[in-house]
Amino acid sequence: MTVKAIILAAGKGTRMKSDVPKHLFDIAGRTMVEWVTLAANGIDERPVVVTNEDNDMMKSVLGEHVDYAIQHEQKGTGHAVMIAKEYFPKDGYIVVVLGDMALLRQESLTKLVSETIENKWSAALLTSIAPDPTGYGRIIRNENNNVIEIVEHKDATKEQLLIDEMNMGVACFEVNSLKDSLSLLSTDNAQGEYYLFDTVKILVEAGKTIGAVVCDFNESLGANDRAQLAEAGKIMRSRINSKIMKSGVTIIDPETTYISGKCKIGNGCTIYPNNILEGESVIGENSTLYPNNHIVNTRIGDTCEVRSSTLLDAAIGNDTTVGPNAYLRPKTVVGNNCRVGDFVEIKNSTIGNGTKISHLAYIGDADLGENINVSCGVVFVNYDGKSKFRSTVGDNAFIGCNANLVSPVIIGEGSYVAAGSTITDEVPKDALAIARQRQTNKENWAKKRRERGEL
Repeated sequence: MTVKAIILAAGKGTRMKSDVPKHLFDIAGRTMVEWVTLAANGIDERPVVVTNEDNDMMKSVLGEHVDYAIQHEQKGTGHAVMIAKEYFPKDGYIVVVLGDMALLRQESLTKLVSETIENKWSAALLTSIAPDPTGYGRIIRNENNNVIEIVEHKDATKEQLLIDEMNMGVACFEVNSLKDSLSLLSTDNAQGEYYLFDTVKILVEAGKTIGAVVCDFNESLGANDRAQLAEAGKIMRSRINSKIMKSGVTIIDPETTYISGKCKIGNGCTIYPNNILEGESVIGENSTLYPNNHIVNTRIGDTCEVRSSTLLDAAIGNDTTVGPNAYLRPKTVVGNNCRVGDFVEIKNSTIGNGTKISHLAYIGDADLGENINVSCGVVFVNYDGKSKFRSTVGDNAFIGCNANLVSPVIIGEGSYVAAGSTITDEVPKDALAIARQRQTNKENWAKKRRERGEL
């Protein structure tokens, strides 16, 4: 049985007060329309997304995994479905979903379709029981429990206002029933638009049976402004964290832990409060994220520890510790059994296994081998004001405190750089490099200055 999903996402960012369409606002690491598309993929591997004429932003997010239909004029939800008519199958079912319903679950859409087919309904609505149904369209059922009408709040009688089952704006139609009812839609209303759910009345009057499937109220929530966006994000993060914890991860305070829906976290990890994991970050097994980390698109290995640090587009091996207050910038690759300590910044560099950079150092555009010690205050001087240059440090080297390595330079295997040195030339293997001025003491210099009132 062919099922085609149509996602209505032609709205603009007016109520968001933004040039970005509201469907492209982020919730927990994915745009709203991406979440909806993922839900729709349970019934249709290639849904149709109805967008407005500014289609480029939508395509930049969803790419070629969906089909597109352009609604040049905003004439209502019914009109949006008409725009996608070329994608209707000859036989089967059409599921219509609003593009801002990020909280809608794949399981709910699957159930909607399966019950529509099983019960041979001409159409079915996804509904929910609202804690406060004020403002929502009420679902009116007959004695057989089938839907016979959707009554808007402003039009409802006192008895109908007591109904708490509301229309979610998601429906499944037998394709020929949808085609027939769409052809009878009218713009004879206050907005002058084609309303999709006017098809319910048309189908009922034609003697067709309309069913309904009830799901959780939270799944009905869209986001028409930034306050609603934040509320939807809170619910989504709770879902994500709950799923992660059930997989064997300890999250000490889920309410202060923000994890993207694209992240993967291994079994046995512990995540302390105030961690933010964004993008497609991957955390290996049995690692610990102590408080106050910001991790974006970063891969962290097994049995690692990260403390109060920022990691952006980096990769960390196994059994490595990072922080506190380390800053790993893009294209940083750190090996196994390494130590990246407090106030260490690394950018576009590779750090070999067993290398220690314990504190107060800058490593930029460099390749460091294994088992190197980089002491406090070391700076890789990689920029001359115009171009960046790269340096290399061999295995088992020792870089003393407050050394400046002026790139491009090579530090040989097993060599030592004396504290306070500024290195501009290659250091051979197993050598000691000393590049600093010999100390000179001027006797009584300070005393004489003080006597003259100069200090």
